[in-house]
Amino acid sequence: MEMPPVSMGPMPDMPAMHTAFFWGHRVQVLFYNWPGERDGVGMYIICLLVVLVLAALVEVLSATSRGISRRSRDSNALLMTTGVHAVKMGLSYLVMLAIMSFNGGVFLAVLAGHAAGFLLSRRWMPGPSARDDVPTNGALPPSDPKP
Repeated sequence: MEMPPVSMGPMPDMPAMHTAFFWGHRVQVLFYNWPGERDGVGMYIICLLVVLVLAALVEVLSATSRGISRRSRDSNALLMTTGVHAVKMGLSYLVMLAIMSFNGGVFLAVLAGHAAGFLLSRRWMPGPSARDDVPTNGALPPSDPKP
């Protein structure tokens, strides 16, 4: 039984893969031929908006997860936190795969999405989840002023 010859060159239907950031609307993000070249800049803009929303959702879900775990320690809260975490991780991997397109516009859309999600989750989420929990390098958090 003979093996077919192995071609080391690029396949004719495969788009060129970039190894450095590039600018332009002819890009493939997440799925084969999406946004592609068929609809030009319009589909590229929709792609950027989808990636922006995915990145913002990652931040909002992260704050939601922290808020749920701070409010309650029962098994229902643990299950909800686990579900939110699973969805957040799935979206995080999609955002990472979008970045791997090495398109500058996609990169900027991800940054803008994370910033918008951070702003939304800190500004409009009520309760303790609105507090920023940046590590303090081992220092104790500042105590609340006593009246």
